[in-house]
Amino acid sequence: MHTQNCTYTLFGEVKDFHDGTPMSGATIYVETLDKYLAADINGNFSIKNLCNGNLILVVSHVGCDTKRVEVNIEGDTYKEINMEHHVEELNEVKISGNAGVRLTKTGQESALKTSDIERFSALNLGDALKQVAGVSSINTGNSIVKPVINGLHSSRISVVTNGVLLQDQEWGIEHAPNIDLNSAGTINVIKGANALAFSGDAIGGVIVMSPSKISRKDSVYGKTIISGQTNGRGYNVTSALTKTWQKGWYISGQASAKRFGDFKAANYNLTNTGIDTKGFNLNTGFKTFEKGFNINYSHLKTKIGILRSAHIGSINDLVDAINNGEPIVIEDFSYDINSPKQEITHQILKAEFYKRFKKFGKLQLQYDFQNNQRFEFDIRRGDDNKPAIDLNLKTHYIKADLKLDAKTETTYNFGIHARYQNNFANPDTGVRRLIPDYDRYDVGAYAISNFILSDNTVLDVGLRYDFNRINAKKWFLESRWEERNYDEDFRDIIIQTEGGQLLVNPESTFHNVSVSAGIFHKINELQSVVLNYGLSRRSPNPAELFSDGLHHSAARIELGDLRIEQEKSNRFGATYQFKSSNLSLNVEGFVNYIEDFIQIVPFGTEQTIRGAFPVWNYSQINALLYGVDVTANYKLKQWNINNKTSFIKGRDTNAKIALIDMPAFRTVNAVGYTNKKWLNFNANLESEWVFEQNDYPNFNFETLNPTTQQMILVDISTPPPAYHLINFRSDVTLALSEKTKLNLGLTVFNLFNTSYREYLNRLRYFADDLGRNFMLQIKLNY
Repeated sequence: MHTQNCTYTLFGEVKDFHDGTPMSGATIYVETLDKYLAADINGNFSIKNLCNGNLILVVSHVGCDTKRVEVNIEGDTYKEINMEHHVEELNEVKISGNAGVRLTKTGQESALKTSDIERFSALNLGDALKQVAGVSSINTGNSIVKPVINGLHSSRISVVTNGVLLQDQEWGIEHAPNIDLNSAGTINVIKGANALAFSGDAIGGVIVMSPSKISRKDSVYGKTIISGQTNGRGYNVTSALTKTWQKGWYISGQASAKRFGDFKAANYNLTNTGIDTKGFNLNTGFKTFEKGFNINYSHLKTKIGILRSAHIGSINDLVDAINNGEPIVIEDFSYDINSPKQEITHQILKAEFYKRFKKFGKLQLQYDFQNNQRFEFDIRRGDDNKPAIDLNLKTHYIKADLKLDAKTETTYNFGIHARYQNNFANPDTGVRRLIPDYDRYDVGAYAISNFILSDNTVLDVGLRYDFNRINAKKWFLESRWEERNYDEDFRDIIIQTEGGQLLVNPESTFHNVSVSAGIFHKINELQSVVLNYGLSRRSPNPAELFSDGLHHSAARIELGDLRIEQEKSNRFGATYQFKSSNLSLNVEGFVNYIEDFIQIVPFGTEQTIRGAFPVWNYSQINALLYGVDVTANYKLKQWNINNKTSFIKGRDTNAKIALIDMPAFRTVNAVGYTNKKWLNFNANLESEWVFEQNDYPNFNFETLNPTTQQMILVDISTPPPAYHLINFRSDVTLALSEKTKLNLGLTVFNLFNTSYREYLNRLRYFADDLGRNFMLQIKLNY
């Protein structure tokens, strides 16, 4: 008979994973023996009188994720345990006035947490982002909402969802980001070009949508949100379910459906403004501190009605619409979505892998594929079901990122990427193609350094290079070719002549260098300042280069220019932050000088077989934008007072006039009340005051009325009057069980049913904005 020898010793060391320094005072719980011990000043510990076999240790330390380690004892045994001592500690800086985390250290950045996003579950990304000072929107009606950051939008703003840079024909003002707001757990808005790791040409800013974090534990959890609203008589349903395992595996799914009929202004129906959206997201992978992978697939299909009265047949229709004060077509409520309309399907497939190396850093590899199918339908004689625009955009993207963080006081990020994109414009639409077929090639690299100069000061420096090449094939009418003097500058790119048209092969190559620098300094426990500078260049998008024809959903002829060059932005920003127990204040100022700023402005009229239409022309100027954004919050016991104010000016420094489409002065003030004893009761009354835009360029023009043979004024420039809206929301939360909570919320938009028109809504010529809207939301977390 043999007895087991239990005289062995485990010699252990607890070290920082990043730089190998010993972790003094780490606590070790020996699960197998139900005993505790602590590491000494050098991170060493020992456990004596052990038998051969498995030993389970649970190691913890202040500022670290607790780590569970299994050790196989075979005689005297040595084990080194590496702990993540500064788990993204530089990224866990709280943003003053918000409950999110920063993705940059020295950028002008704001974050929206999950509860903020969930309140806008039935709406869209542009609506949710207007919670951030300095962010507004440019609309095509109520359902197509594009974010505007400090006066810049469309291709000047990059949207990143789950690490994927969205590619979805974002050049169009009436093209909203094809993304499901409900797929995001948090949203970060980074103003200006201080986010070089995400994009090099986002001179306006970057919007980063991150999924909810995955916990490493054996669990199943989810949420369901159901919303119904009176304006549009519709609903929104979204549900998500996640299964996680302690070893690091996880799988989750999320699906949404939204359906609304015709919306209503204060005094009349907005005919053909319904929306029908369905989407889902599947996510799976493996996640530990040292390594992991993720595979994600998302699918979103949206059908959007365009206000029937916005489809004009001629310039005279536009004049009549402006002068009438009411839509030309007002019909009874309907869920039907007829032409004019848009139908968009967007798919994303992403695969990602990461690996951390001791005393070195983290390597991350990613591939993603996007497929964007866009149909735009006009009202046609006899064939409404044939799209006037049929575009298919396919994008392949690969990148590699390396983060060197072995030293807590200094980190370096390096990255390279390559992208191939193909756009196919279906020629069988019966309409001249607005955007041609093209291939686009992008290659880029970046380097970002972060230095902790002291306990109170952080310095960021970044450099990025991007190469862009576009190879297109496009048919031009010979008359247009000569009108724009292309016959002199681009005669060598003609490859075919046929029936009064020219097939040309324009190729454009751009080299973009971006630089960012910023410093954060903590003055004292209450105050801090941030200073930053960004130099960036943006290559022209295909619409700016190649547009040539009638864009009927925009009710205008759009003309690009093959001569358009890169924009060059120099942006300076300064931020002052104050935060005490009762008061938080965030003041951001910026100045952005953009050389060769690309704008599209009215140019005159042109007669087509469908009538006379306004012509909008892409051109380049030098522009100066400057402004201030203020966010203030004051707490007094159960009361909360909040203010968000934004002021911006944009000037054409060549012509010494205002820029077109600049947001008006806006101030939003709110008073809130909270009482946790009343089922976590919350109530908030909000005042939104938007001034009249009194600084605008005058692009009004005269045209001949063929009926009366008289010249008439087309007033497309004069902004609408100021307006003031009152909004209200309230909610309570019921605990159905220890892990299940039910939240009931009521929101009323435009409480007093005010009639108004927003300057940045391009349908303001045809109808008022939305009237009163009651929204009931039921949210179940389980």
